[in-house]
Amino acid sequence: MSGDGGNVGLVIAEDGLMMIDGGYANRALELQKAIADTNSHPVKILFDTHWHGDHVGSNELLGKAGVKIMAHQNAKFWLSQKVKIEAFNTTVEPLKPEGLPSETFTENGKLTFGKEKIEYKWFPNAHTDNDTWLFLPTANVLQTGDLFFSGSYPVIDYSTGGWIGGMASALDKLLKVGDAQTKIIPGHGPLSTKDDMRASRDMLHQVNDRLGVFSKKNASLDDVLKANPVMDLEPKWGQGFLNGERFLRMAYPSIARHAQLAASGVTHRVSW
Repeated sequence: MSGDGGNVGLVIAEDGLMMIDGGYANRALELQKAIADTNSHPVKILFDTHWHGDHVGSNELLGKAGVKIMAHQNAKFWLSQKVKIEAFNTTVEPLKPEGLPSETFTENGKLTFGKEKIEYKWFPNAHTDNDTWLFLPTANVLQTGDLFFSGSYPVIDYSTGGWIGGMASALDKLLKVGDAQTKIIPGHGPLSTKDDMRASRDMLHQVNDRLGVFSKKNASLDDVLKANPVMDLEPKWGQGFLNGERFLRMAYPSIARHAQLAASGVTHRVSW
């Protein structure tokens, strides 16, 4: 389901529903109505692919109703406190206790819902430090959360552990999940294919390599913006939520922030 923040996946069993992500909070009731129009059974599990507000907006509504909420433990960490997202110069308030994940994990796992045996796996330090993807082998569907923005520059939240090199590496790994016929639900964008994902992966590696040259020279963000190393990519990738300048303002600082964490021996919050 699309049109309300991040894309929402719906797994339908005979006696209930599993939601993967939950859109924006101000449209949570609309989303539940749309889901009820699809299937009248109650939601039993809500799985958050990461902590951002355009994916966890149904948490408080469904958590209050007793729905089990699952997420990586780092997602619960960020959702439990006030967080400043530097890339957007905005502060996010913590969720109410009923909206916090009631079941967390640290690496990966499997669950069975209806006829689907669902695999899920955490990928550290990519879009954030708490991104999880899910694979439904029977349906041959891969839901990536914001590890994959189809056809556009991705958001990189370097305030909570994200960085461009990790985004590129995540797609390297995700390209090996499933097969050529796997249907991919990206965090943002239309239902996609492995070819769509491969194009995004190649773009991210290209930009990461270009920005790495500036990073080795200790160039400033202003120097990068002036040089505009994504000018040739703009017609294809800069027509979504982010244009090239806004993307560079996230991608370039993310390299330095990741290097600082690596130098300190800390790369992701789970090990803190």
